[in-house]
Amino acid sequence: MGEPTPELVREYIARGLDCTHLDVEGDGRHFFATIVSTEFEGLPRVRRHQRVYAALGERMREEVHALSMKTLTPAEYASGDA
Repeated sequence: MGEPTPELVREYIARGLDCTHLDVEGDGRHFFATIVSTEFEGLPRVRRHQRVYAALGERMREEVHALSMKTLTPAEYASGDA
């Protein structure tokens, strides 16, 4: 399989995590995602990232080599918090 596209990484995340907003950019090796989900309510940043890694599963090791992310609740996203 070739390098994953931002659209494919977006699809992988969306399959495993209920998102109200999801944007993924990248070059096939390195990706940046803005992920907004109610599932992040009450979770610290590390747990939010672990939740995203769980959604990606084995793909994180096999296909997605680097993922930077901003993980926000809908309220944080609406208020412009980063």
